[in-house]
This record gives sequence, C-alpha cells and structure tokens, in this order.
Amino acid sequence: MIKVSDTASKRVALLMEDEGFDVTKDYVRVGVKSGGCSGLSYDLKFDHNSGEEDKVFVDNGVTIAVDKKSFLYLVGTTLEFEGGLNGKGFQFNNPNANRTCGCGESFSL
Repeated sequence: MIKVSDTASKRVALLMEDEGFDVTKDYVRVGVKSGGCSGLSYDLKFDHNSGEEDKVFVDNGVTIAVDKKSFLYLVGTTLEFEGGLNGKGFQFNNPNANRTCGCGESFSL
C-alpha cells in the first residue's frame, strides 16, 4: 500500500482541480523510472484511467494507481507534501530506499 499524508492529500486535490481532474474520480499515478543522481527517480502525474496491470489504492481521499513493476520499489511509501522557506513539493518517504539524493527526487535500493 502507498499512503498519502494529510498535507499531500490537500495539495493533490487543489492541483488536480487546477488541471481539470477530479480527485473523487481520477488517479494520481505514481511510478519509478531509471535516472536521477541515485539511479531511480520518482514519477508523479495525474491520470483519468488506471490500467489492467495497475495496483490501485485509496488513502486519505486520494486514489493512487501504480504499475506492478514500480510497486515493488514503492510498497510502504508515504507521499508527503513539504512547504516552507526552503522550497515546496511532494516528497516520498520510502522505507525501501537505501540512499536518496539531496533533493529527494531519486533513490537507490
């Protein structure tokens, strides 16, 4: 399962609305791709549909779709939103990551 913090849930709802998506019907697609300074990077986008091979989770009012390959890297992860003077953005609290880069956008196992 992938969890969504309260602050991330609120931010997702706002961003989805701004981009023409509906948080009650549409998906946040979370994935992993090769790249980044640590070897693997997170991919986050909105989607109107889930695929047959996706694992789908609902947490804190947000429906998340993850392809099966990415799910292996993301199981137990919490999507958080950090805001403040040092920047804003979504952060992945991934218990499977052995190392993360300074910006938090990539990791390695």
